[in-house]
Amino acid sequence: MVRKMIFCDATMIKRFESNKARLRRHQRIRRHLEGTTSRPRLNVFRSGQHIYAQVIDDASGRTLAAASSLDESLQNFKPATPVDQTSDSHHAAANETAEVVEAAAEVTPAKARGAKSEKGASAKAGTGKKTVLPTAAKGPRKTPVEALAPIANNRKVALAREVGKLVAQRAKEKGVTQVVFDRGGYAYHGRVAALAEGAREIGLDF
Repeated sequence: MVRKMIFCDATMIKRFESNKARLRRHQRIRRHLEGTTSRPRLNVFRSGQHIYAQVIDDASGRTLAAASSLDESLQNFKPATPVDQTSDSHHAAANETAEVVEAAAEVTPAKARGAKSEKGASAKAGTGKKTVLPTAAKGPRKTPVEALAPIANNRKVALAREVGKLVAQRAKEKGVTQVVFDRGGYAYHGRVAALAEGAREIGLDF
């Protein structure tokens, strides 16, 4: 019996390259996004450790303002850690959970022996009642700042927010108050969203 050896060609395995996918997304965004003299483009780039922001005038090809997490003013940056607020939020969440459990216990009847037969008898008699549990109430929609609250104490996220404030200050010094936001192909969350919200806090409009 002759055994055939089957070799797997490594070129057949397609690997997902996230940076190439991001560059494709960025090229697609840039087709209809361009900075002008009156409204330049706020471009964001992030690496594994740092984040960079530039305010670019595409009409003249000039960078009007720039900031990054490598700036000397941000070298000794430490995020604030509001311990009291976190403990209060944990207590509030625990109390809400306890209230929901108590309400469900009051509505749901306790099972005992013969409950199945009683249920069947009541269903035949047509007097059975359907148990309705309390539904979770949806709260108001969170703002971008409120959505960032759970990770606001993360050093990278807090640092990205400071970079947004810094680039906004430098842009306003050059007379720029309105920009178009170029997220660079990244999703609008985490450090990218924190940078954008930091720039908005200083008064940059986009």
